[in-house]
Amino acid sequence: MIRPSALALYRAATGLLEPLAPSLLASRARKGKEDPARIAERLAKAPTTRPDGPLVWLHGASVGESLSILPLVERLRAERPEVVVLVTSGTTTSAALLAKRLPTGAIHQYAPVDAPGAARRFIARWKPSLAIFVESELWPNLLLEAKAAGTRLALVSAKLSDRSFASWQRRPDAARQLLSNFDLILAQDARAHERFETLGGKVTGEADLKFGAAPLPADETTLIAERARFTRPPLLIASTHSGEDEIVLDAIAGPPDRPSVVLAPRHVERGPAIVALAKARGLTASLRSQSREPADILVADTLGEMGLWFRLAGTSVIAGSMVPDIGGHNPLEAARLDCPAISGPFVDNWVSAFAGLEAADGVVMTSPEGLRDAIAADLADPGAAKARAARARSFVDARDAEARAGLSLILELVPKIAS
Repeated sequence: MIRPSALALYRAATGLLEPLAPSLLASRARKGKEDPARIAERLAKAPTTRPDGPLVWLHGASVGESLSILPLVERLRAERPEVVVLVTSGTTTSAALLAKRLPTGAIHQYAPVDAPGAARRFIARWKPSLAIFVESELWPNLLLEAKAAGTRLALVSAKLSDRSFASWQRRPDAARQLLSNFDLILAQDARAHERFETLGGKVTGEADLKFGAAPLPADETTLIAERARFTRPPLLIASTHSGEDEIVLDAIAGPPDRPSVVLAPRHVERGPAIVALAKARGLTASLRSQSREPADILVADTLGEMGLWFRLAGTSVIAGSMVPDIGGHNPLEAARLDCPAISGPFVDNWVSAFAGLEAADGVVMTSPEGLRDAIAADLADPGAAKARAARARSFVDARDAEARAGLSLILELVPKIAS
């Protein structure tokens, strides 16, 4: 089949640029954006041994997408233990979290760069029978190489940003060809469903894999020890980014009767900078990784402990939402653990989840300027905050059940490829 010119140009351009990939990855590693010990995986040159048997490959680029894969991985390992499960992701943070959360027997690798040679090597090494993409972007080289090798393809929890949708609309033939390769497309919501069909994809149904997950785990011994640290439930500021810390610190610096605060930055290496920002506002602060001394603010510069903090908190602020261009973070984790949640207005990546929570009166949405008052209201009336959390939990429980049904549709592809 002759590929549309846009795809041919993309493959040619990425092929020409591929020799530069090692130096570009090395530069990213020096900035902390790549794991220098695992750059070979990004080039599909790591000497990893592939276990025998049919292999299902699941890919989620970022932290949220990677973690949304976990319920499907767990069901695959439980129901089809003879199937090899490979999970790929693209960021160091997602790799660190998956290392803690993947079930025994599942393999993690960094996703290869989307260049023809790397894609070809990756598919030749792993020989996936089924590839499941939890993605907001489409990677042409990987998709085309997988299809050429006879791999069945599924695109699940699928969505397209406004920018990506507009871009593919300018290349309708390329979009149609890529989407025609999928054996199953499950859109994240009605808007995504319409967008994929506009581009020529055959959408089977809707399933948002951000729903369907189990509550975040927490070590019981650590939970007991940390509960003793606080005289009353702390305020949790979850997943802040640079530019938001100042907003939330200003919001909590005023009230004299505030509880202790746990501030968990999205990128833990920013912990010392946050301590400095807090001290500049007259607040005491300490890093969880270094101190157990009491302080106004405990900076949670540790990975994989959000389940602990949501269990301890009296109320929470879901950050990533106080400044534009981040897109918000997962509000479902708080809801599953009965933790009241407050969010800023910039939640493009979680629009459908926040819309459902708002309709259920299960979340407080506020502007950055209104954050102090929203926090104060929850602290003044913890009963009302807990009632809001219960409404959020009911909404999420129902959507989780729907998502688990969507997982069953995906799993139906697996028996067809097993030997």
